Amino acid sequence: MTPPRTATGPASPSSRSGGRRSGARATAAELLAAAVGAVPGGAARPGQQEMTTAIEAAVAAREHLLVQAGTGTGKSLAYLAPALTVDGPVVISTATLALQSQLVDHDLPRLADAVEPLLGRRPTFAVLKGRHHYLCLARLDSSTEEDPGDTLFDAPRPAGGTKWLGEAGRLGKQVQRLRDWAEKTDTGDRDELDPGVDDQAWRLVSMPARECVGAARCPFGAECFAEASRARAREADVVVTNHSLLAVDMLAGRQIVPPHKLLVVDEAHELADRVSSAAQAELVPELIDRSTRRARPLLRPETADALTAAGDALAVGLAEAPAGRLTAGLPGPLREACTLLDAATRAALDAIGDVKADDPDPVRKQQAKAALDELSTTAQRLLEEADHDVAWVERNDAGGRRALVVAPLSVAGTLATHLYEERTVVATSATLTLGGRFDTVARALGLDVPTTPPSPAAAALATAARGGRAAEPAAPVTSGPGWRSLDVGSPFDYARQGILYVAAHLPRPSASGLPDAAGEELLGLVEALGGRTLGLFSSRRAAQQAAELLRARTDLPVLLQGEEALPLLVRRFREERASCLFGVMSLWQGVDVPGDSCQLVVIDRLPFPRPDEPLAAARAAAVDATGGSGFAAVSVPIAAVRLAQGVGRLIRATADRGVVAVLDSRLETARGYGPFLRRSLPPFWYTTRPDVARGALERLARS
Repeated sequence: MTPPRTATGPASPSSRSGGRRSGARATAAELLAAAVGAVPGGAARPGQQEMTTAIEAAVAAREHLLVQAGTGTGKSLAYLAPALTVDGPVVISTATLALQSQLVDHDLPRLADAVEPLLGRRPTFAVLKGRHHYLCLARLDSSTEEDPGDTLFDAPRPAGGTKWLGEAGRLGKQVQRLRDWAEKTDTGDRDELDPGVDDQAWRLVSMPARECVGAARCPFGAECFAEASRARAREADVVVTNHSLLAVDMLAGRQIVPPHKLLVVDEAHELADRVSSAAQAELVPELIDRSTRRARPLLRPETADALTAAGDALAVGLAEAPAGRLTAGLPGPLREACTLLDAATRAALDAIGDVKADDPDPVRKQQAKAALDELSTTAQRLLEEADHDVAWVERNDAGGRRALVVAPLSVAGTLATHLYEERTVVATSATLTLGGRFDTVARALGLDVPTTPPSPAAAALATAARGGRAAEPAAPVTSGPGWRSLDVGSPFDYARQGILYVAAHLPRPSASGLPDAAGEELLGLVEALGGRTLGLFSSRRAAQQAAELLRARTDLPVLLQGEEALPLLVRRFREERASCLFGVMSLWQGVDVPGDSCQLVVIDRLPFPRPDEPLAAARAAAVDATGGSGFAAVSVPIAAVRLAQGVGRLIRATADRGVVAVLDSRLETARGYGPFLRRSLPPFWYTTRPDVARGALERLARS
């Protein structure tokens, strides 16, 4: 990994040349102090100050930085303050909309007010989203009464049926409301439309990037909302975007996000998965059908019929193929379908030709070309059966959806090539160290990690195989060529604020769902506290069984994910002190309920990836094939990140108190990976005694 080089691109706009750009500049520490002083009740935090200083030094040294900043550190201000000392725009990327909203609606406006006296001007910021988030005037202008019907087969309907007349009328009303809104909106940003519209309606008035003809060839280019958002981003001091768009930008040759010298990746533990998703492609019969109908007016009948035949062949192949990873290559029917599709799309693309300025409808022509080109590229990628790709069949019998999917086995190489060049990257999260080390995350993010003895997980498994005779542990890797790491800890006193209780007496979980013994343990813990419980479960079945158990044997309000919209459930959980909220993976992170509404977090089992998760299984198999342990190298780190995120729901403020209860005895009894997983968690006071955990909960109930 070579150190980042100076970013190339247009000169910094003159609007950013005042204040910190000339004369005496404020330091990052001074800007942080001003920002903290503007927060009601704000106080200096050593970890926050250490992080700010480290980022400023990394930018000066042109080296990359990994920072683990525990909950309560105030990491947003810790990286925003040094960002304002960097010439040119700084890009902040987040994984979740919640954090993006916090930055744009709260942290950045407050920071701008606080540092204006120091900088001599008010810093500016902008949000950069994908093109499909903005209203497209060309799409709106070219839509007709037939367009709503064109969305009928955009995706399989949840119940497998067709659209009824009343629903079509509702869609038409939404489109008309979008037309009225287009006359008034300044930004065209979907998030500013209140009340909103459903995805079906929005697809009719938005334009994915691959289908856009470009501002120069579009009759509405001068008024384009997406282009205006990019122009604002180029002029801003701080640009806030998301991991998905950052991934697309990397894969597209860095043409979307404005040139910059500093990139801060918050929630960095999510980045590799988002890049993998961006590099994933799929073939769905309904998509081929829609693409064919869109292109048919531009094609000869026999060319369009060949596309239809390819779609039919894919539907037959998917109906015959079982769900799961394709370990022996494409089955014959699917290979034949991809071959037909490749030939049909190539012929169609040749027939359509280039999009020209004098085309009667360049927008529709580009849409047709883009859809066919994507199908062609995906078919060729699947036929190639490259070692670096994983293919699988995805089936959802409830919704009727079937797809042939392909994704990269690893994105570390992609990140190494595209993430770090010409900029300093600061990657931060509350969960960057696994087993107390940065090694695993650094490798996943494409950084060069010096060769060391086996990882703690692999070494621990080897120790177990030797009957408990441990080798001397390797020293943690904290830096490598062009990068270093820092753990600034957390201001919380975890050992005094919380207990980690592992129900080591319970049988090892085997079958899916909630075992009877685990259910009784859960019931006893919840009754000891009187509710106030967040239940994080490994499956919907287990969550439902837990909810049914508590509803049958207690009078406590039990909220179950899926029964109402998630934001509404979280609000009720926060407001109804005796309530319990049970759910699955989407609750494991992003739920922030400080105070005494959440004083017990229950995890039913260790969150290892399911054996039928194609990518995780393929990555583990690849490690096994080289003589390593796929379980230790792939499954254990995934579980460590998920577990740390779930456990982190308990302590959200300095006054919080509570218990994390893990109803999976393996966290205590598994000699190979149990200690590694525990070292990946905050340093709670640890116990395996049920009476200690229940006693603590009873005392909390009386407080």
